[in-house]
Parts: sequence; C-alpha cells; structure tokens
Amino acid sequence: MPVDPFASQADTVMAPARSPFALVPHDSDELPAVPKAIYVGTGGTIVLRGVGGASDVSFTGVQSGSVLDVRASHVRATGTTAANLVGLA
Repeated sequence: MPVDPFASQADTVMAPARSPFALVPHDSDELPAVPKAIYVGTGGTIVLRGVGGASDVSFTGVQSGSVLDVRASHVRATGTTAANLVGLA
C-alpha cells in the first residue's frame, strides 16, 4: 500500500474523495454510501434525492465531465439519462 501523507487529516466534505464508487441509478435502493459529489461521465438528466431532502429533484442539461456538488441518498433510474456516474465519497 502506498504511503498516504494525508492519512491523519480529517475527511471533510471539501477534501478529495477517498472512496469513489460506480453509481448505479435505481428507483428504490439507497446509494451504498453518501457521496460528497457526483461525477458525470456522460451528460444528461439526473434525478436524485438529497441526503436531507423530502422529495426528488431533477438536474437537467448536465454536461459530460461535470461534478455535481450534491450529497445524495438516492439516484433514480426513472428519468436519469446521464451515465457513467461516479460517487465521490
């Protein structure tokens, strides 16, 4: 394992992701971890629920290569056209 000179630093929302994961939209399942942000590989629409939200919201016209600074509990399959999503956790 490589030496991590930042291992003793706090893992804050503003810190770089330590555990990125492939984000697979699903209509009912929660995400396996709450990400700090979502990287969008292929642009489109993303329907999600924020970790503290009471309802879903749609991000439309999201460009390929964008990073959405949103902490989501769910990313819905229905209505999401963006692809190659990565949760930055």
